Amino acid sequence: MTRDDTGGRPRPVVIDTMGGDHAPEEIVAGAVAAVREHGVRLVLVGQAPRVRAELERHGVTGEIPIVHAEEALAMDEGALASWRKPRSSVAVACHLIKTGRASALVSAGTTAGVVATARLRLKAQQGVLRPAIAVLLPTRPRPTVLLDSGASVDVKPEVLVQFAALGTAYAQVALGVPRPRVGLLNIGSEPGKGNKAVRRAYELLSSGHHGIEFAGNIEGGDLLTGAVDVVVCDGFTGNVALKTMEGAVRMAMAELQQTIRSSATAKLGALLQRRRLQALKARLDSETYGGGVLLGLNGTVVIAHGASQARAITSACLLAQDLAAGRIVERIRDQIAATRTSRFGWRHGDKSDRETKPEQEPPVPPEQEAGRDLPPPP
Repeated sequence: MTRDDTGGRPRPVVIDTMGGDHAPEEIVAGAVAAVREHGVRLVLVGQAPRVRAELERHGVTGEIPIVHAEEALAMDEGALASWRKPRSSVAVACHLIKTGRASALVSAGTTAGVVATARLRLKAQQGVLRPAIAVLLPTRPRPTVLLDSGASVDVKPEVLVQFAALGTAYAQVALGVPRPRVGLLNIGSEPGKGNKAVRRAYELLSSGHHGIEFAGNIEGGDLLTGAVDVVVCDGFTGNVALKTMEGAVRMAMAELQQTIRSSATAKLGALLQRRRLQALKARLDSETYGGGVLLGLNGTVVIAHGASQARAITSACLLAQDLAAGRIVERIRDQIAATRTSRFGWRHGDKSDRETKPEQEPPVPPEQEAGRDLPPPP
């Protein structure tokens, strides 16, 4: 976890307690488990009376700081909610990160709303054209990073190159891979395959002038084989691929369970292979991975699944803490600097051509609990 500039205690991870299908009950339960079982330092943002009631139910009243936010993004709200609700729990959480009082954000809220609010409040890092959501696929011997899985649907070839840089930094921090191999998701492995944008991205990535270990095109059938460490695609393709894989895994697990229960012999075989089956279930369970990470902003944002239960929120808190401790924002800045050359149409030091005009940040609402426990801004 990152520390403040005065060398004080690590900055906490801020949790949006109002986001998700089971908020705030499951969100607070997951946060409490992260504190009790793993020692993660947290601050909870949301409607203070409801959050306080949940903390009382778990017997930790006063142990975890609360920052009040009156508004919350509904799960059916889209990107415009970031403008309609400037004092939502997500917006207040982003303000804590921007002012240096928190290191990362965890939210199970609507993806469109969280992405839009985070982009508006935290801003894109210098030189980043589009942010991307990175997720981990359950491959062997280690997970594979897939991005973008839904943040930026229509992208140019230069953006795909930047996604490769974002994914490289993420794999280095989250997976500990010094030199991640990057593959471009395509309809064939040959260089000439794909649409115009993908073919041009292949040319740029093959140039070797960006510090990325490019392994060429990969096909959909390679996503779960561990052929590469990072898979790059646009947000539309990535979101469809991710949800297709999730559905296939659910179907396979349901078929396996039905087969195990089909006869006494099958049940006996399952009993003998119990440990392996439990390990397989854990590896394929998305709740163990913590959620997607919105990369490319001036802050770390972990987006958990909207249906997340407490265990998934705990995993998301651990992921956010690890990424902040690994200084993922700084690693991305270095990777993006390596790709910003005239060869790609922009120069080192240029600001994003999609950067929005500065706007006034909403102040943190006056009602706060345990606010003195938050480190002062740097």
